[in-house]
Amino acid sequence: MEEPRPEKVAVVEEVRGKFTDADAVVFTEYRGLTVRDLASLRNELRPAGGEYKVYKNTLVRRATNELELDFDETLVGPVALAFVGQKPDGTPGDAVLVAKALKTFARTNPLLVIKGGLLGDQVLDDAGVQALADVAPRDELLARLAGGLAAPLRTFAGLLQAVPQSFAYGLQALIDQGGAPAAPAPSEAPAPAPSEAPAADVTAEAPASTEENETSEALAAGDDTAPAAEEQE
Repeated sequence: MEEPRPEKVAVVEEVRGKFTDADAVVFTEYRGLTVRDLASLRNELRPAGGEYKVYKNTLVRRATNELELDFDETLVGPVALAFVGQKPDGTPGDAVLVAKALKTFARTNPLLVIKGGLLGDQVLDDAGVQALADVAPRDELLARLAGGLAAPLRTFAGLLQAVPQSFAYGLQALIDQGGAPAAPAPSEAPAPAPSEAPAADVTAEAPASTEENETSEALAAGDDTAPAAEEQE
């Protein structure tokens, strides 16, 4: 059996390494697309971390078989692979954005056909790649997650801030309840002191005091007529 040529072995190793390192791979058929079309597609995929490569099907099949992946039925006709790796700034690529870019390009260039793909360890058919393109991008999902977590955290922080304030109000209420009684309202007149006698009583007792004084003075002067006069009456 003839040994494979070194250049083919190198290509198989390259393809195997890209499958291993990629977060996702999308298989496309590019029959009829021009070199300019392919260059335009590469430029649209690059910002999302997509790398568009063309290899011989036999070499790709050999590499995928070594990885125990079965894409024999997909590798028919002129097939190009979109590998999802790193973005130009070094951040991880986004498989959703790559799938969206391919779907958008195929909408205006019907000659590009999405045939299937690989997301992690999961093999996708063409419908699976189309569904992946409809998912919200990673940054948007992270923003939604952050927003969903921030709302309860803000509420919890507000509750923590309200606890000391409510405690202070409650403590002040207890102090006010156990303190001195409130002063009477201005409309309530103060009750009179028990030692003061009504003015009418003093006036009624005045004649009796005068009569007693006159009787005492008559007895002191030796006037005997005063009792006799009382007896005649």
